[in-house]
Amino acid sequence: MIWDESRVPGPLVAVAIHAGHQVRPEVASLLALDEEERLREEDPFTDLWTRVAPTRLVATHSRFEVDLNRPRERAVYVEPEDAWGLRVWKERPHDDLIERSLQRYDAFYARLGGLLDEAVEEWGGFVLLDLHSYNHRREGPDAPAADSGENPEVNVGTGTMDRARWSGVVDRFLHELRAAEAWGGEADVRENVKFRGGNLSRWVHETWPRTGCALAVELKKTFMDEWTGTADFGRIDVVRRALLATVPGLLEELNRR
Repeated sequence: MIWDESRVPGPLVAVAIHAGHQVRPEVASLLALDEEERLREEDPFTDLWTRVAPTRLVATHSRFEVDLNRPRERAVYVEPEDAWGLRVWKERPHDDLIERSLQRYDAFYARLGGLLDEAVEEWGGFVLLDLHSYNHRREGPDAPAADSGENPEVNVGTGTMDRARWSGVVDRFLHELRAAEAWGGEADVRENVKFRGGNLSRWVHETWPRTGCALAVELKKTFMDEWTGTADFGRIDVVRRALLATVPGLLEELNRR
């Protein structure tokens, strides 16, 4: 199993599918990337934010083993172009290694699908918070940060959903996250600027088009140093409290539908 989970009945679910850093030994022996390079492209500490939801799944294994936010046929990075030009492998992984990674991918989606089916049966629908983070200092540790105009503090991806159907949930979430007291002022929360949502969100909206709403939430890595991996736990808690402040409104809007 490549994830940890906690389940308490309720219509709110949170996942952190890029939080993991582990790789199984057969993968580790073939990786060309070192741990620091992997960590830079993973989403460390996003697991801490899943605690705002009663049901949560957190990936324990790296996206460089299998990427749970890619379609199955692209979930294992093989060529550099699959991974932003990075040389992931010392040599091309064998098909049987790839298949074992995909078996874990299938198991994750089967488990999450079962939990979401239960939420629909018990509550009539659900909201899923798909929590991620993104780099904004790619030019180097001493280089200027990327332009904030194209890199919001929080990017909410809604590009895979029927936006009109879920407008009440989305608009309430955007407003309340932006205005959360934890920030100490209005936060830069925008929709579909940097990311529009990945495979997991798309899968949710295709599988439960009338009953499931997935919000792909990407936090800019201002809560950590993306080059050293050092966390600012005070800022991480600010994000957690801001997300927690949106929960009553999410549930209220879901119940109105």
